[in-house]
Amino acid sequence: MKFLVMIHTDASLIEALPEGEYDRLMRGCFDKADALRAEGTLLDYQQLEGAATARTLRQREGTLSITDGPFSEAKEVFAGFNLIEAADMDEAVEVAKQFPWSRFGRIEVRPVRDSDAVRERVGAAPR
Repeated sequence: MKFLVMIHTDASLIEALPEGEYDRLMRGCFDKADALRAEGTLLDYQQLEGAATARTLRQREGTLSITDGPFSEAKEVFAGFNLIEAADMDEAVEVAKQFPWSRFGRIEVRPVRDSDAVRERVGAAPR
């Protein structure tokens, strides 16, 4: 079963780290990611650029608005993700606990819906 591990960080907490600590944490994450990928648990991962580089699209009552930066003022912003394979939610949480980012925001673990099953249910053409 696939799970998306979403990392949300508070930039002020990361900026407060002692010099070199962020780099040390990232090296550890890359080492852990390489090991998880080698065992087939980690399917993909990406970091995102800062929230200030984003654009948010919102359509209401036929009007589309595009806003620079994050739509809401939030301390914690979506910073990256890991797509993992795990037997169940408990195992997925165990994988997520191996990364340090919950100390600087939060990590959300969510099951990935089977899009092929949804396609079939709604009568869409197969991929």
